[in-house]
Amino acid sequence: MVGSVHVNGSANGANGTEDRLDELRRLLGKSDGDLLKIVSIGAGAWGSVFAALLQDAYGHFREKVQIRVWRRPGRAGDRSTAEHLFDVINSREDVLRRLIRRCAYLKYVEARLGDRTLYADEILRDGFCLNMVDTPLCPLKVVTNLQEAVWDADIVVNGLPSTETREVFEELSKYWKERISVPVIISLAKGIEASLDPIPRIITPTQMISSAAGVPTENILYLGGPNIASEIYNKEYANARICGSTKWRKPLAKFLRQPHFIVWDNSDIVTHEVMGGLKNVYAIGAGMVAALTNESATSKSVYFAHCTSEMIFITHLLTEQPEKLAGPLLADTYVTLLKGRNAWYGQMLAKGELRLDMGDSIKGKGMIQVMS
Repeated sequence: MVGSVHVNGSANGANGTEDRLDELRRLLGKSDGDLLKIVSIGAGAWGSVFAALLQDAYGHFREKVQIRVWRRPGRAGDRSTAEHLFDVINSREDVLRRLIRRCAYLKYVEARLGDRTLYADEILRDGFCLNMVDTPLCPLKVVTNLQEAVWDADIVVNGLPSTETREVFEELSKYWKERISVPVIISLAKGIEASLDPIPRIITPTQMISSAAGVPTENILYLGGPNIASEIYNKEYANARICGSTKWRKPLAKFLRQPHFIVWDNSDIVTHEVMGGLKNVYAIGAGMVAALTNESATSKSVYFAHCTSEMIFITHLLTEQPEKLAGPLLADTYVTLLKGRNAWYGQMLAKGELRLDMGDSIKGKGMIQVMS
């Protein structure tokens, strides 16, 4: 057991961290003085936390790596969000001191008084995700110009909702036409598309990325839970699987591992990605069952049994030898049904506090995955 922790965690401390960075740089052909450029596309809760984890682990190696986040400009927070954010800042002495040192505190005071509007890209630079203001992150480098963010990136993290993935990566393809090397893409997106042409089939986010951006499937990986973004950043113990080609999944699993965030690798990208999408649909139902049965353990267990049976059936339709529904795959479904924005959404629907016509982007929660 102890050996397993040392293999998969960062037991070697700072030196081990730099060794992992150097190993990935060599694999990507980076020479001395040539930055390894990592950019996260999209700044929802998980995309922002993922970038912040990398920044915390590797950001101090400024001569070797650059970590940035792209998000669209112009999204404004409302007065109630500004008031809540101000309370969060003042409840955390470390965050308050950091903002004062950065001469950034005054704008939050002005926003609290209603004298200023705070924008999502602006506060993300200070370490606040608009969808997760209760969990302050480290300061992040934020870019609002998509071409600037991606044109020379070595690793692109897809933190977009699945409903936006195809559109954005079609735009990215325009900026990569003259590239000699192809970037490596890690997709965090959870969701699926259905297509009837030429035959009925399910399309996953990694497949969307490949067709939209012209990136070979060998260079596209999927990273899935079980995890809740805020809990991971608060260093609650978690694990994940990165799925894809052997060439990239094993070194990236090693690069991403941290003492509290253990990343394993797996070759079955289809099963993991499809389940990553289906679990969000099931989570809405789980929230509704919980609300309508007054948290009946029996009713919730029956619902869970039906979900897992259907997941097994669907994955067997999609691949000849799917990964067994066990371990992390089962746990990823369980934690999403237990806690998360989709389960919360289902509860609110059942209680009559939300309506379907209110859409799939909910204030303070972000995008309700695969609702579209």
